Formats: sequence, C-alpha cells, structure tokens
Amino acid sequence: MILTTETIELLDDADRIVSMIKHSETFYEFNNRRQALKEDKEAQRLIRQFEQKKQDYEDVERFGRYHPDYSRVLKDTRLLKREVDLNESVASFKVAERKLQALLDQIAETLAFSISTDIVVEKDGALFTEHSKGCSTGGGCGCSA
Repeated sequence: MILTTETIELLDDADRIVSMIKHSETFYEFNNRRQALKEDKEAQRLIRQFEQKKQDYEDVERFGRYHPDYSRVLKDTRLLKREVDLNESVASFKVAERKLQALLDQIAETLAFSISTDIVVEKDGALFTEHSKGCSTGGGCGCSA
C-alpha cells in the first residue's frame, strides 16, 4: 500500500477513534470484568476443566453416537459449560464483552453507512442479520434479500 498524506490522515483519525473507545465507560467496564475474571480462581479452574472436557468431546465426536462414551461425554460437557456460564465472573465478563462488541458494531455501521447504505456490515459475528441486506432464508425473514 502506498502511503499518501490522505491515507496517513485517515490512519491518524482511526487512532483517535481507538483512543476514544479505550477511554469509554464501556471499555473501562470490559477491562475491569476481564481482570476480575483472570483473578477469579474458581472461574479459571472451571474454564480449564471445560477446555479439557471440550477436548474429550472433540475426540469422541469424531465417531459420533457410535462411540461408547458419546452420551456421557456430551452430557458432562454440557453440564460443565452450564456451570462455567453461571459463574458470576464469567457471566459479568460476557455481558461487558457484548456491550463492547455492540459499540464496535455501531461504530463500524456508522462508518460504513456514511459511505454507502449498500455496504454490508457484520454484526455480532454474523454477516447477515435482520438489519442487513439479506439472510440465508432468501428473504423469508422479511429482509430485503
């Protein structure tokens, strides 16, 4: 990429936006929740335990229901996932994470739509949502596919 004065100015503006995001209440809350999660010994124990169980599940899943331990491993993995999700530190972090993602999505949409409303913007990790230009149902959801 050839850097022009205009490109450098745009990158400087992007840096200013990043700085504004990092000084926002949403980012501050996200950082606090992330740090609290890292320091929560019980949450970290559950996460490590879940990661191990998830590996066991992936090994068993290769054979599907034909594996003799498939049902047990599937049930154990789901129960442990629920326990992780119900942990206060994990739940608080996920809420803060979703709020930060919503802010980033809103910024991306504002930037894109200020250029053209025809630009498709990914939201919440999904390219096609009910607010975008289409979905996988071919317009069955009422979007403008």
